[in-house]
Amino acid sequence: MPQALDIMLSIVRDGGRIALRMMDDCRPELKADASVVTRADMAVSTLAQERLKPFLKTGAHLLIDEETVVRTGSPQDVLSRDVPYIWALDPIDGTRPYANRMPQYAVSLGLMKDHKPWLGAVYFPTMRELFYCDGTDAWFVSNPFGFGARRVRITGVDETISSRSVFIATDEVVEKFAWRSQDCRLMIFASAVSEFCWPSIGRGCGSLSRVYVWDLAGSWPVVGRAGLTFRSIKTGLPLERLEPAMFDASWRLKEHYILSSERNFPLLRDKLKVL
Repeated sequence: MPQALDIMLSIVRDGGRIALRMMDDCRPELKADASVVTRADMAVSTLAQERLKPFLKTGAHLLIDEETVVRTGSPQDVLSRDVPYIWALDPIDGTRPYANRMPQYAVSLGLMKDHKPWLGAVYFPTMRELFYCDGTDAWFVSNPFGFGARRVRITGVDETISSRSVFIATDEVVEKFAWRSQDCRLMIFASAVSEFCWPSIGRGCGSLSRVYVWDLAGSWPVVGRAGLTFRSIKTGLPLERLEPAMFDASWRLKEHYILSSERNFPLLRDKLKVL
């Protein structure tokens, strides 16, 4: 479905332009769950919904948008429908860094086919970096959408853990886990897309998080092409497709998942101690 990829890339490109334009006057507010939302989130959401209308009106496509998810339905309801294509949008992933003018935020959009990761795009406007998967290959593009763009195919990574290694996590991790080893440094971000995309090009050996479906959808097919997998910290089972039992009513994963290579998963899990 080449048209779907073209529309996806146009959404993250123009969504990134909106984010850059509104960054100095984004007017952050707190939602009921204490997460941050800005005018830019809403503007990118509106853009994506308008661009995806031709797909959504067919009945074969459905959009899960962080900013309008209350109108979408529960995981149990949505995933029980016979809808082959599910889009998941995070208008600005890393809204808290964005509201504080930090660069590790992105516009993230993924398309899942038959509940499995398929197409995805994650664009970091301030850093001018794009990660995307076309359904066959994944790509890292520096200076995308402009003169001098440089595109590199993402291939398998399996970093040997050493004192130079970095394991990326969200701030929630320090409340629930103790990091037990000094041979691999823990780095905390407030941006799921950084946790997922960066290890796919060797910026870190993996990550740990418990996120919403829109947090992982854009990067899910990308990390797969890098040979990385989300695995449950409890069971070690891989996250391969959307299943209703995996999510709570808000579309958040019920368990924490480690993103890593198969070889590094047990090594990283052993460094985490539940508090």
